[in-house]
Amino acid sequence: SDGEIVFVKVSPQQKDMFSKEANGLRELAKADAVRIPAVIFADEKILILEFLPPSSPPNRKSFFEEFGRQFAALHRCTSSSFGFFEDNYIGSTPQQNMPRSMSWKEFYYCCRLQYQYHLAEENGYADAEFGRLFAALGRRMDELIPDDCEQPALLHGDLWAGNFLSMEGGIPAIIDPAVYYGHREADLAMTLLFGGFGDSFYSAYAEAYPLNPGWQRRMELYKLYHLFNHLNLFGEGYYGQVLRTMQDLVG
Repeated sequence: SDGEIVFVKVSPQQKDMFSKEANGLRELAKADAVRIPAVIFADEKILILEFLPPSSPPNRKSFFEEFGRQFAALHRCTSSSFGFFEDNYIGSTPQQNMPRSMSWKEFYYCCRLQYQYHLAEENGYADAEFGRLFAALGRRMDELIPDDCEQPALLHGDLWAGNFLSMEGGIPAIIDPAVYYGHREADLAMTLLFGGFGDSFYSAYAEAYPLNPGWQRRMELYKLYHLFNHLNLFGEGYYGQVLRTMQDLVG
């Protein structure tokens, strides 16, 4: 009634989806690191957010450098345990966050990979070879994820090219999260799944918050969660990519 322009979502796929998204946005906003749309209202039928008008960045390299620094600052916001105070969604798939008294490798295997694998079984994608590779992957988790003693970092959880925007003046903003506290490498892996954000983003991130040795090798392991999710959401077109990724990881 006052003429303010807002951004509105309707028709959620799950009745609590909008309240969970709103809670994730509020958690990201607490870090005061990257621009987040303010939550105006959320219930079972509608989500109303502050409208952030997109604009082409005046300098793409500078935009991604600033975005990388801000993303590193977001990951400096930490928690005492992995997960979140509630389960939420990755796309329309439930994302299990509640069993929090685990190491990172336990959390990632049980609450991310294993959960998606069981969904793949239910959906009829887990044939004998698929199951053999997943079992072999489970046996290699200690080797694939070393204990580096990093604190659980605040993650966007689903950051790809469709979930960030440039505001006027080249100000980065992020939207549509799947928030939890996890290892920051898992967030970076999602940014690389569909081509990446450009070298300036990653070099600025690493300068602001240096990455642990061997992080590049772990990207395929962390991409696997999202590939599983795409298989379960969009069908067998992702089967081959999930299979090949597991083959590469188990050797």
